[in-house]
Amino acid sequence: MPIVTLREAQRGDLDALVALEHAAFASDRAERRAIRHAITSPSMTLVVALVDEASAAPVLVGAATIERRRGSRSARLSSIAVSPARAGLGLGGRLLDAAEAEARRHGCTRLRLEVRADNGAGIRLYERRGYVRFAVRPDYYEDGMEAWRYEKDLGKAGDGTATRGSARRT
Repeated sequence: MPIVTLREAQRGDLDALVALEHAAFASDRAERRAIRHAITSPSMTLVVALVDEASAAPVLVGAATIERRRGSRSARLSSIAVSPARAGLGLGGRLLDAAEAEARRHGCTRLRLEVRADNGAGIRLYERRGYVRFAVRPDYYEDGMEAWRYEKDLGKAGDGTATRGSARRT
């Protein structure tokens, strides 16, 4: 089994992140400029997953982008992407765990996200992890697909616990 490392994205990851975005999403892709901004923004964290197979250099195979607003206790998981070649290895769950930990580290008590209504795997992941749907946004994606909005209560700021959530994208 390959070794997976999670860390914050660095500027040198930009090309691999753009390639991941194109491999993981058929539409609604983040542009290079937006990814570069996410890497350097003080109000965003971009976590990457790297697979280290002994025979080659580590390969970037997943990413999660977390957004925060000053004065808000809610963070937003604006994107989570896993290379289609690495699907089914639990990387989405590991990235989601990292996103929740990052939100807590910044004092957030809720994590929100949107997910395509036709993304069954994503919906199952979020619901298994305690996310609760609280709204639907019609015609949210480029192709007209609606988004289901989810939210999870991460517990009190700084206590490291998670409790049942109420009800958001990926």
